[in-house]
Amino acid sequence: MNAGVGDSARPHDCPVPAGFGGLVEAVRTNCHISDARHAQDLTLCTYLLAMRELFRWEARIPLGEEPPRKSVGRWIAEREALWETLGDREFVAVPVDGEVFDPFNANAINARLLGHGLVYGAGLGRFAKPHFFLGELQRREQRDAVEVLVVAQEFAHDLQAFPASLQGARMFLRMESFERWLWSKAETWDHNRGDGAMGAALAAYGFADDPHLALARMAEAQGETLILHELGEHAAGGLLGPGWKDMLANLADRRAELLARAVRDHLADCLVTLPALIDRKASASLHFWFANLEGLRRELFPRLARAYDDWRSSQDLAALGSAVADGREHWRQVALDLLDLHRHAAPGKAALGWPALPVLD
Repeated sequence: MNAGVGDSARPHDCPVPAGFGGLVEAVRTNCHISDARHAQDLTLCTYLLAMRELFRWEARIPLGEEPPRKSVGRWIAEREALWETLGDREFVAVPVDGEVFDPFNANAINARLLGHGLVYGAGLGRFAKPHFFLGELQRREQRDAVEVLVVAQEFAHDLQAFPASLQGARMFLRMESFERWLWSKAETWDHNRGDGAMGAALAAYGFADDPHLALARMAEAQGETLILHELGEHAAGGLLGPGWKDMLANLADRRAELLARAVRDHLADCLVTLPALIDRKASASLHFWFANLEGLRRELFPRLARAYDDWRSSQDLAALGSAVADGREHWRQVALDLLDLHRHAAPGKAALGWPALPVLD
């Protein structure tokens, strides 16, 4: 029996690797099921932007080209109608080389696929949403204790195509998704302009002269920044232990989860990402990192934003280095305190709260 959901769910012009049609169909089906269950978790604005980008990817619309609004609207209605039929469906098994695997057993699936030049990803993200993707292996490398799999073209992914992720001691860097994500960020900046960090990052790659070439260069260079962050995540995991993952899985409050994730992001970046960029004097990468210091992460660490402004005006990295050094100990202790709060919380109750979470000012 075909595990897929039919031709109507296929991307318009998405290639299928020869001999792996059943695999691609299964991964796409699981992407649809995940989206059917969790699309409502997004705010309306985020949802519409994500759907627009998914349509643009599936239709293979060139980067920088506006998708036709009527086509997008019609496609969204069709996709939502498909989701209506899938919300209660179980995830399907993933077939590889005549065997079938649990869709979350990414290690076993990749043990079969990497020799064919393919990479599979599966795991739980924010608010326990399952994420799946299948792509073409570009290269693999070892960075300290972490294996990095760099993915080029993708054949299937769900609504939120995160450019980088870490599973255990293996990191996935998805270059096609990263480049498309950069285009989305650049388009937003281009509508608003301004002299902020994103403008400085784009200027470092000559965006005003040739946007396509600039963003291609930016994606290639800033892939290293994403790798550094995931190395930081791995280091943070070593400090916090398996209890952190258990805590996230059991938090009853979504804001608590967002706060916890922001704390760990800061710890990871103070452990590895920012010290490496400061040591390398990697100006373009620092601009890029601060362009993405947003929302709760920015609110929790105002001192870091001020140190960035100081560096831009003085070209002296001392204040930035000092803020990162203090942040390393601060966020480690905050993360450990959160773990302790959660251990002593009543079952099913969120142990975190905004008033109890100290900012680093």
